[in-house]
Amino acid sequence: MAHVMESKPATSTAERLSTDELEKIDAYWRACNYLAVGMIYLRGNALLNEPLKPEHVKTRLLGHWGASPGLSFAYVHLNRLINMYDLDAIFLAGPGHGAPGVLAPVYLEGAYSEIYPNKGEDAEGMLELFREFSFPGGIGSHCTPETPGSIHEGGELGYSLSHAFGAAFDNPNLLVVAMVGDGEAETGPLATAWHSNKFLSPVRDGAVLPILHLNGYKINNPTLLSRISHDELESLFRGYGWTPHFVEGHDPALMHQRMAATLEDCVLEIRRIQQVARASGKAVRPRWPMIVLRSPKGWTGPREVDGHKVEGFWRSHQVPLSGMHGNPAHLTQLETWLRSYRPEELFDATGRLVPELRVLAPRGTRRMGANPHANGGLLRRPLRMPDFRRYAIDVEKPGQAMAENTRPLGQFLRDIMRNNMTNFRVFGPDENTSNRLDAIYEVSKKLWLADYLPEDADGGQLAPDGRVLEMLSEHTLEGWLEGYLLTGRHGFLSTYEAFAHVIDSMFNMHAKWLAMSREQPWRAPVSSLNLLLTSTVWRQDHNGFTHQDPGFLDVVLNKDPNVCRIYLPPDVNTLLCVADHCLRSTDYINVIVCDKQKHLQYMTIDEAIAHCTKGLSIWNKASNDQGVEPDVVMACAGDIPTKEALAAVTLLREHFRDLKIRFINVVDLFRLVPSTEHSHGLSDRDFDSLFTTDKPIVFNFHGYPWLIHRLTYRRTNHRNLHVRGYKEKGNINTPLDLAIQNQIDRFSLAIDVIDRVPSLQRVGAHAKEQLRNMQIECQRYAYEHGTDKPEVDQWTWPY
Repeated sequence: MAHVMESKPATSTAERLSTDELEKIDAYWRACNYLAVGMIYLRGNALLNEPLKPEHVKTRLLGHWGASPGLSFAYVHLNRLINMYDLDAIFLAGPGHGAPGVLAPVYLEGAYSEIYPNKGEDAEGMLELFREFSFPGGIGSHCTPETPGSIHEGGELGYSLSHAFGAAFDNPNLLVVAMVGDGEAETGPLATAWHSNKFLSPVRDGAVLPILHLNGYKINNPTLLSRISHDELESLFRGYGWTPHFVEGHDPALMHQRMAATLEDCVLEIRRIQQVARASGKAVRPRWPMIVLRSPKGWTGPREVDGHKVEGFWRSHQVPLSGMHGNPAHLTQLETWLRSYRPEELFDATGRLVPELRVLAPRGTRRMGANPHANGGLLRRPLRMPDFRRYAIDVEKPGQAMAENTRPLGQFLRDIMRNNMTNFRVFGPDENTSNRLDAIYEVSKKLWLADYLPEDADGGQLAPDGRVLEMLSEHTLEGWLEGYLLTGRHGFLSTYEAFAHVIDSMFNMHAKWLAMSREQPWRAPVSSLNLLLTSTVWRQDHNGFTHQDPGFLDVVLNKDPNVCRIYLPPDVNTLLCVADHCLRSTDYINVIVCDKQKHLQYMTIDEAIAHCTKGLSIWNKASNDQGVEPDVVMACAGDIPTKEALAAVTLLREHFRDLKIRFINVVDLFRLVPSTEHSHGLSDRDFDSLFTTDKPIVFNFHGYPWLIHRLTYRRTNHRNLHVRGYKEKGNINTPLDLAIQNQIDRFSLAIDVIDRVPSLQRVGAHAKEQLRNMQIECQRYAYEHGTDKPEVDQWTWPY
């Protein structure tokens, strides 16, 4: 049995700040709050050098005040400990729209002005910061990629904690402080991510210190965790395996002392845990500390507005005071609020933070806004990659031999892991063995820091130092991977195709992050997010209808074409070629769709390299139109659609010997897009050359058929394009029966060609009848025997 390393009881929170330290840290926090209010409201008179007038206030007020004071409160106190203990730390802001509470301290420490010189540390730069916040052409209200020090935008709530753990993996000296909003804490992804503490090794990883910010309210509802008893809340987190520490109150002076003591106790406890584990070399699961910070929403803001409670209530969530240009009382109240921070004590005449406060910020890359871990491309080292050709299988004749497509990929990943034991990890939701990637366990097992049973030794593949991360939460895995990549490392995630939808919105957020990051010249490229979708729709005949969904590709297609890539390798060697390319790339999301079951193998490794380099190509061995114009183009993308398209070609050639067929396989789906819309797209001239300008095209596709129409609607010959794909027909089937129900089978394709080629429409009736009879017989056999007919199941390419 594994034992849990118990944390020491919460230490005394006796006063840690001298009177002078207390006054200075409070003044620094007041400066943060002043800047946060200024960002939301002001477009002039940044230092209040004159009475506030309507023209000094933005006409359209956007921003969120409620969480900002708590965010900067934690940030400022963390700065103190960075200076005291020379911490290497980054800060993740989970509360939605919390940017003012982070931008303010990043600006005060100087990191913001270094990247954006137009927002210098003076009155003019401060005003520019105010003007651009939540303003057209400016910056957003989240901690977007424009924010120095950020690896977590928080546009969609729920991922701060999993991002934090991803950042901490294999970063032994890094402290990641994750501020979790109490609204965010109600989301499924965040609730699951608390279990990440069972995967953080005190020997080789850094530490994550969550700060659950209980300010009590969301937009206009109370939060659940703020309305349960103290005992229940403490029991909840102890049950998750944490040691919770509580900082609660309203009075700033008392709260500063409590936070200073508690945060220092937690940092020292983290250091103790790590020192004990690293001295012994044994990774025992600790009960890591965490902090529950209970402070008022909209802390230090207006207590009431127009007779309604604001501070400590949901009305402080966004803009507590509105109507500045038509409500003099509100304008007066805003000025009173701003002046309550006493800006004349905080900034000198030029608008620069006064020297006695400037020294409170860390220096150089110890500033959290300048920490290179939050600009992970600066630290990224290319993977030491073995030659993927070594893992290729021999293909003497196309379409004859069968092999599991993903098993050689597992061997490739195994050796990548062996060569990169500190900056590469493999992620999967309890499916790496199922997905035939289990060769990786020869180098590194599955990380497991929870309890062990004797039977685990018999094939469990568990180890306290494992580098493979498996947890049945796609949300948590995706968050870990994103955090790992954004801090400069490399990773690979595989999952069942149908359940990739669990992370639809996480994919969306990461794609948006990468798209915006590309626009920031100071952000160095990070490793691409590589996602293998396997156990695919066409081989989910045994698991049934719920496991049949190829629609994740439709989600990918909606995102920025400069960021997303989709690959459908049909066999082992093309999969290896695609995986090698993806693992070397940066700033993309690479989605690879390839099934794990045994499939026909078509290409030698040299042929696969040429095919993948081109992205799509004519398969000469399956075509008979050399030197003449084809009668029909048979195109395909995906492993099963490729097999069925080839089988259809053999049926057609048996029935119509003079029929000229051009066979095209697509591995890079974005090759179908015009070159004006995607960097991988074909020019119109090249597309027309391949697909003709007037001949029928029958396209057998892995996913939903309308996706191909979306990609090709502007092409010359789109009117003659006929796509077959998944049409939500299925249950417990055989592979061929599932294909027949969705009309991607060989018989349906051959019949489709007969219907589309004018010369065959007149002479093809008997062939169609025979093909339909064969199709009916195949279904009858499947329903009687539970398997496909042997001659279908064992079909091989005859030419």
